[in-house]
Amino acid sequence: MRKELWFGVSLMILIVGAVAFFMPSPADWTNGHLGLLMLALIVVAIMLGFPTAFTLMGMGVLFAWLAYRHANPEIAVAQTLDLMVQRTYAVMTNDVLISIPLFVFMGYLVERANLIEKLFRSLHLALAWLPGSLAVATLITCAVFATATGIVGAVVTLMGLLAFPAMLRAGYSTQLSAGAVTAGGCLGILIPPSVLLIVYGATAGVSVVQLYAGAFFPGLMLAGLYILYAVIIAKLKPSMAPPLSAEERRIPLSGFATTLRDHFSERALPALLMAVKGRRNASVPAGYIVRQLGVVLMPAIFVALMMSLMYAVVTAPRAAQGPAISEMGAMVESTESTGFDDLQAPPADATTSTDSLQPPPTTESVTPKPAAPLDAAPAAQTSAPVAQEIAEAGSRPAPMWFWITLAVLVAVLAVFYWFFNFARLEVFKMLLASFFPLAVMILAVLGSIVFGLATPTEAAAVGSLGGALLAAAYGQLNYTVVRDSVFLTVKTSAMVCWLFVGSSIFSAAFALLGGQALVEQWVLSMDLSPVQFMILAQIIIFLLGWPLEWTEIIIIFMPIFIPLLDNFGIDPLFFGLLVALNLQTAFLSPPVAMAAFYLKGVAPPHVTLNQIFAGMLPFMAIQIVALALLYIFPGIGLWLPQVLYR
Repeated sequence: MRKELWFGVSLMILIVGAVAFFMPSPADWTNGHLGLLMLALIVVAIMLGFPTAFTLMGMGVLFAWLAYRHANPEIAVAQTLDLMVQRTYAVMTNDVLISIPLFVFMGYLVERANLIEKLFRSLHLALAWLPGSLAVATLITCAVFATATGIVGAVVTLMGLLAFPAMLRAGYSTQLSAGAVTAGGCLGILIPPSVLLIVYGATAGVSVVQLYAGAFFPGLMLAGLYILYAVIIAKLKPSMAPPLSAEERRIPLSGFATTLRDHFSERALPALLMAVKGRRNASVPAGYIVRQLGVVLMPAIFVALMMSLMYAVVTAPRAAQGPAISEMGAMVESTESTGFDDLQAPPADATTSTDSLQPPPTTESVTPKPAAPLDAAPAAQTSAPVAQEIAEAGSRPAPMWFWITLAVLVAVLAVFYWFFNFARLEVFKMLLASFFPLAVMILAVLGSIVFGLATPTEAAAVGSLGGALLAAAYGQLNYTVVRDSVFLTVKTSAMVCWLFVGSSIFSAAFALLGGQALVEQWVLSMDLSPVQFMILAQIIIFLLGWPLEWTEIIIIFMPIFIPLLDNFGIDPLFFGLLVALNLQTAFLSPPVAMAAFYLKGVAPPHVTLNQIFAGMLPFMAIQIVALALLYIFPGIGLWLPQVLYR
């Protein structure tokens, strides 16, 4: 028997043995004990390979019937069927879930646009000066592509076909190459637009918009730690990540670019400016020179537009604070002081007292106030200085930080153009054709969500349109691509929705049996502090990542953890960010490390599964470090939601 099977069988025996040891005799079982038995059986059934969604539904229906039968056997069947219908209808009417098929469809379209090969090649050449440039380019490509697709299997498979053989040919160690591909491909779990965050938000009742805003910086932090590890390993152990040879760094130039370089200058900007002078253009077409000059000047134009907009904002006249504005400001301050910045959902049992609502006064009861001529004078006296202040107010002087920022950017541009030769111009054009279209689409989708311009569903629809436009721009939008994307989207969305239906029925049965109350009583009896509870919860989730995937963990166990958070004063938003970061391990921890199996399916025959597992272990350690950093410095995840939505 293989090691993986031994591990799985041993784990199942351990679970069954623990249940048999801690459970009382069947004659003394209560409904709460039945709930715990149901929880243990569902884990064992999933590990045996039964379909998760239908196993949840079957277990939920069976144990719900047992709970209702214990109360009233005559109507137990009718109550169980009613529960199934109500829970299924609640899932069908959940508006948050509409964004899942749209984001998945966007991901499949982007995947089939064949951007990833161009993206990897351009990043590889742009980062050739960096130690471990191939691993760094792989991680950045995975992060960008995972953000655009959110589909772990697709990213790991594509990068396993593209980047993994390239790293092996360059002399990179198998472990480092496998770890970079698998860990980078799993970033789509955390970095928005993540399907996991949508599922957690729908399960825990937390705003998906706030989850997206909160997960942005932790995702960047984790990707940055991966890149830092790759650079350090390449620097300390060059044998594991040797530098690229001169032949691999060579970038072929067009004939016109070679002519301009030979006649004028190695640097692109001076050569193109000198070539504009008519007769001295060395027989290079003027149209080519103008086009290349436009590409070269793009960074300077972007900086000029950005700083001009910033200058207009920082030098705009201050708005006059009239009486109405002052009153409104007081109202806003009083509103903000009511506690909206803690990002907590309202209590579920909050009700509105109808007794305190009084009918509006009738016209007979309203006594009009006599016009007071003296009231007009203060208003006129107040408005006159305000108008005079507005008339006299001119543009404010720009603050010192603006000029410092401008000077730094000018210096950076000067250094940039000093080293910007024709080879780097070719790399820049490759980035324009591969990286920037994806970046614009991602920023448009995430920006519209985070800044409140669109709901996640609306932004997902726009992202699907953007994915279709990208596929069309690269000549990949045809009937076959659309058909395959729609089929895979329906398949994935159906899986998620059936999981939600099964989870809803399972959670209801668990609550009916009193399992939640029993777990809560047990946790509270340990007299844990909030820190101890958080550590215990994250350890349990980390261990659950060994036999289960993130879908089962979110669907089955989050309804058990979420009600406990109020007892310890933990924000569900912050807990969700920790869970999303922790669940990276669900794809990297053996024996059910799906990322390893995705990579093994496309890796060369000589690469073993144990080598892939060994390569993933350092990245799992990095995830634990990132988890500790997020807990010690919660502002990494909570700063942006508090700034945007307080």
